[in-house]
This record gives sequence, C-alpha cells and structure tokens, in this order.
Amino acid sequence: MFARVQDVVLLAGRVAVAVVFMAHGLQKWNAGLDATSQMMASTGMPLPTAAAIFAMTVEILGSVAFIAGFLLPLVGLGYLVVALGALLSVHIDNGLTAQGGYELVLVLAFAGLALGFNGGRLSLDHLLFWRKRESRALAQPQPA
Repeated sequence: MFARVQDVVLLAGRVAVAVVFMAHGLQKWNAGLDATSQMMASTGMPLPTAAAIFAMTVEILGSVAFIAGFLLPLVGLGYLVVALGALLSVHIDNGLTAQGGYELVLVLAFAGLALGFNGGRLSLDHLLFWRKRESRALAQPQPA
C-alpha cells in the first residue's frame, strides 16, 4: 500500500511542478518570441532568442511530458537549466526571500530535478522503460 501512496504523491508533485513551469511558459508564449527575447536580452542573458526558445519549449512541451511521466530525467534537467538561468539573470540580486527573491525558483529547480529522476510508477517512463528492466532483472537467476 505504501508504494501506491508514494506513486500518487510523486505524480501529484510532478503535476504541481509542471503547472508552475507551464504557467510561466504560457506567459512567454502569449508575449511572443520577440518580446520574450527582448526581456531576456534586457537581463543580460546570452543568446536571448535561443534562450527564449529553449525556455518556452521546456516550460510548455516539457511540462506536458512531465505530467505524463515521459523523458522525466531530460525534462528535470531542462527545468534545472531554465530555473538557474532565471535565478542568475533575474532573481539573484533580490536575495533569497525578498520581493522577487529566488526561493521559489530554487525549490522548483531542484524539485523538478528530483522528480525527474524518481517520478514513480505512474509514468510513461516506468511503463515503457523501467517495467521491462524490472521484469528482466526478476527473470535472471540469482547467484548463490
């Protein structure tokens, strides 16, 4: 029973983290690529157009994949890169807990990373990749 509860909690965590990233990605999408690139350029972000495309892709498509549990480690790393970019270019000067601080960005970065590497059994990754490995491991004769 504990394993089922754990899997549901991991799914809920994935959904919560993905919803926040998705909301930020949709803000960028609604503003448009040019406006998002200009905003990133104004913060000193190198290659602002590439950064905008990367951030929007991770935050929108990555969030859909994260909720479904598909390519979780890759999306988790993408979340980390996007969040660290935001932390270093926008939030760092505000401190940890001040208005516009980086506490939320820091938590989202590492929650996304942690869930990316342990998303639970309620995921496409588990269904497509890990279940097969577990079955093969159980079928292997154990050394005495």
